Amino acid sequence: MGNRFDDRPLGEHDWHSREYVDNWIERDVTRDNVRRPLLQQMLTLAPFAPEAEINVLDIGAGYGLVSEQVLRIFPHARLTLQDYSAPMFEHARSRLRLHRNQISYVLTDLRDSGWTGELQAPFDLIVSGLAIHNLREQSLIQACYRSIYELLRPTGIFLDYDLFGLIEGGAATHRGWLHTAGFERTECTWQEPPLAIIAAWVKNA
Repeated sequence: MGNRFDDRPLGEHDWHSREYVDNWIERDVTRDNVRRPLLQQMLTLAPFAPEAEINVLDIGAGYGLVSEQVLRIFPHARLTLQDYSAPMFEHARSRLRLHRNQISYVLTDLRDSGWTGELQAPFDLIVSGLAIHNLREQSLIQACYRSIYELLRPTGIFLDYDLFGLIEGGAATHRGWLHTAGFERTECTWQEPPLAIIAAWVKNA
């Protein structure tokens, strides 16, 4: 999971340092038991049968907490984890080792306009947990939402658990950006500011 928000400026983090990431995860995993129920609640919005062999992308996958929940609910899913931290992926590979035949890892930076180039689109489901807010700049977040829309099938859905309240207007602002990106329907299904869960459907079913 890509929750990299704390009191330090973004530039003070070193996500390419194995030692730094190890220490960060050691602190962050203490919150996983709080997050798991919220992520499971979020994933119930995905309109797929448990046995479906859906194609799923986890954006800013970090050490794999969101992907782990996806595989618990959709054990036959094909899953792509995207992140820009190789040390994070080392932890994700260990966490998800029993599912390694279903998983691929793509190391790209969301700030790079070509970050989608290696992905095997289209996807039925795109998920993200505490990651996209790290882009910080509104233009980069909006560009990311446009890319997500383009990666989904017409029947696809995007589910995001994030710190939406860091932007003025909170979840409502992000929902507006998602509509501008092309999504026909969005809902904020849970909110405890600055945290919230937003679901976005390509088509308004």
